[in-house]
Amino acid sequence: MIYLDNAATTLRKPPQVAEAVTAALSGFGNSGRGTHAEALDAARAIYGTRQMLARLFGCGRADHVCFTANSTEALNIAVSGLLNSGDHVLSTDLEHNSVLRPLYRFAAQGGSVDFLPADARGRIAYGDFERLLRPGTRAVVCTHASNLTGDVLNIARIGAFCRAHGLLFVVDASQTAGTLSIDMERDGIDVLCFTGHKGLMGPQGTGGLCVREGVEIRPWNVGGTGVQSYSQTQPEAYPTRLEAGTLNGHGIAGLRAALEFLEATGVETVHAREMSMARRFRAAVAAVAGVTVYGDFSGAERVPIVSLNIGDAESGAVSDALEERYGIATRPGAHCAPRLHRALGTEESGAVRFSWSWYNTEEETDAAAAAVRTLAEELR
Repeated sequence: MIYLDNAATTLRKPPQVAEAVTAALSGFGNSGRGTHAEALDAARAIYGTRQMLARLFGCGRADHVCFTANSTEALNIAVSGLLNSGDHVLSTDLEHNSVLRPLYRFAAQGGSVDFLPADARGRIAYGDFERLLRPGTRAVVCTHASNLTGDVLNIARIGAFCRAHGLLFVVDASQTAGTLSIDMERDGIDVLCFTGHKGLMGPQGTGGLCVREGVEIRPWNVGGTGVQSYSQTQPEAYPTRLEAGTLNGHGIAGLRAALEFLEATGVETVHAREMSMARRFRAAVAAVAGVTVYGDFSGAERVPIVSLNIGDAESGAVSDALEERYGIATRPGAHCAPRLHRALGTEESGAVRFSWSWYNTEEETDAAAAAVRTLAEELR
């Protein structure tokens, strides 16, 4: 099987990830719920992971790295905990439903949202941030990279806009954490939401948000924290403010092992390998008659995603043929990105998404390109 659905989740992880999860399953107690050796082992591993994530993302304080189950939960926490009725928010047409649905709910509860429109190639005009700015604008909430086209937004530019106008900047790094360089201070990010199971190559069920010092987020969940048990309200200090209940210590142990691999290998090295294969594939299929490739490949910075369609064929049928005939796993359909599909004109057909990780090979990439060429010839 050739697995090219890494934008959904990386299938192949560094071997030490599974080893760390297995060791934690048989050795961890509950972090923060005791001082016996097993509880302390869990607590040390979890805090060590916070420290590694703070280094990776340029977050000034490790105790402001708060764990969640995924980036969707992190984004819900950020949107619901930062915004108030009457606030205005800017976002973009490139967003995943993990951003869109919390913002739609916020709008239904008395807020308002404007989306920077994408053109037919999936690009936004950065001048639209100024055009759509209002006196009541409170924040920009947007993705770092599209999960459909792989196009990257200039978050440093958006962060500078936010700083100039006193806005909060919340970034969805689902497709870029572990793949691109991110520095919250450099890029002007107030809250960075990430997931552990994609570019970070950790287990599913891990993710979180990194919060700049001075940013106050109301808790979304409240409950047990292991501290201040007689208080009727959630503790105010991070990270317990946003971490009600038992953490996924076993998964976080696996995430720590993945982060150790990334630190040793280098995010830039990983990204260069992944992008070399994505660009190789795109070059091989872009000139094939009947194949339409989406996204802007003219710039240097993007993530390793190539989405395409073959003629008028429905994307699900193409993806099924790739899997059944060639053993190639891809993602068809709407990709939880409805606004961008409308902009691209692919709302009815969807698109077939190919996405690479560190563990893919050039041989797999060439086999996938050959399969697309064969299908395109058959459908002409």
